[in-house]
Amino acid sequence: MSTNFNRIRVWTEQLQVTIPQLFFKHYSELNIQDDEALIVLHLLSFEQEGIDFPTPNDLMQRTNFQLTAISQILQRLMQKGCVEISQSNDDSGRITEKYSIYPLWERLLDLLQSKEQQQHTSATKLDEAKIFQLFEQELGRLLSPMEIETIGMWMDLDQHSPEIIKAALKEAVLADKVNLRYIDRILIEWKKRNIKTLAQIEKHSEQYRKNTMSPSSTHPIKQQEPTQQTKKVSFYNWLEERE
Repeated sequence: MSTNFNRIRVWTEQLQVTIPQLFFKHYSELNIQDDEALIVLHLLSFEQEGIDFPTPNDLMQRTNFQLTAISQILQRLMQKGCVEISQSNDDSGRITEKYSIYPLWERLLDLLQSKEQQQHTSATKLDEAKIFQLFEQELGRLLSPMEIETIGMWMDLDQHSPEIIKAALKEAVLADKVNLRYIDRILIEWKKRNIKTLAQIEKHSEQYRKNTMSPSSTHPIKQQEPTQQTKKVSFYNWLEERE
């Protein structure tokens, strides 16, 4: 989160962003009214001109709001935690005041982070639902309550991602051993070996195939037609794994 805040500070301080587009898209979700949003934009405009603390009179000259309305809008923005008045010392040591809109950017980033998390959660739940459907397709039948509970424990208790469970199922299909006991053994071994990604799974499978190749394979017999047996790919027998 602090990294995002620092990035926004760099954007605003270096004038790389004149009007934050994200603010326009989401200010209503932050409970900011249209008149308040307009004042925020004017505060940004004054800041870019080097005027850090415009008076209500300054703002009135650029809007159609009356002086009392501007004061009320500024007060509401500060009550909502969108704008604050900060103090600092200038080169001569005098205390100066300025409007700071950083609290608004922090609230905006909190909102975006929350929305992103919600989207991620929804996508994860959708992937989890597809896992159950995939198992039923491979088994050719509906899952029993115990099987549903087992698959659920893989995700909730063991924290296996849907894509890892799907990869374990694929491994079982290729080995022609589509049953939950075999798949559970695969997941246990992957967790023991700290295998967490598809790339790691592929690397492990490739290493196994290399280790199981016959030494004579480096000297192939010429003019020999490949048989069904030589075409067969070796798959890891996870139930025979030794501790």
